[in-house]
Amino acid sequence: MTVYTDLVRYRELFGNLFRRDLQAKYKGSFLGVAWTLANPVLLMGIYLLVFSVLWRAVDIDHYGLFLLAGLAPWIFFSSSVQGASRSLLDNASLIRKTRFPRQLVPLSIVATNLVSLGVMLAVLLVLNFALLPRVRATEWLAIPLVALLVCMVGGLALVVASLDVLFRDVEHLIAALLLPWFFLTPILYTYGTLGAAQTHPTLVAILHWANFMAPPVLAIRAPLFYGTMPALGDALYLLVAAVVSLALGAWVFSRLDDRLAVEL
Repeated sequence: MTVYTDLVRYRELFGNLFRRDLQAKYKGSFLGVAWTLANPVLLMGIYLLVFSVLWRAVDIDHYGLFLLAGLAPWIFFSSSVQGASRSLLDNASLIRKTRFPRQLVPLSIVATNLVSLGVMLAVLLVLNFALLPRVRATEWLAIPLVALLVCMVGGLALVVASLDVLFRDVEHLIAALLLPWFFLTPILYTYGTLGAAQTHPTLVAILHWANFMAPPVLAIRAPLFYGTMPALGDALYLLVAAVVSLALGAWVFSRLDDRLAVEL
């Protein structure tokens, strides 16, 4: 696992990459990191208007907070994976000129988006603590669950970054998949509110367990919004997914590392 221990050995370089990416993300911005909240709040407002007011497809108390609890992990996942997919290509000139652990580049993208996730999570913790008394004893459990999500996304970032160097259409495939993937993930709804839960339980089960973003969203939302412990299956799924993703990311990157410099 030297792929990840290099984060410690080259922490100063990683810190420089992180600061560079963070400054580039908010360069020229008046509000800076506060813009992190603009996207989820805008999406929340639109979905709240459509699904809770105009269409009334869902009837969930404090639906706005329900949405934010799902949007926060999803935005972190989608932004990190999409940004990491092009990260090695975007830094090709730096990689060709300087020899350093190349995995630091996509992982710095994940770290940059982690700042946004931290801001969204902090706001959610405060809002839910104030508006949802039922979560005051459980919402802190969302923090270790989010840490597992970060590990899962970090491994995936290495996979997509490596593969995109060899197969340049990976980034386009990811961009095309993210929108339908979003609607297949229980962010706007719960599986219990779907009519198919009664008529097609097998299909719902497949959507739940085949989509590796569904259990993390459900596990994080349980203590953060409902004030309950996450379902054991969802929590174990997230733990296993994090371990497998880290191992897969290290394996893929190690196997392709020598070819990356050539292809770049």
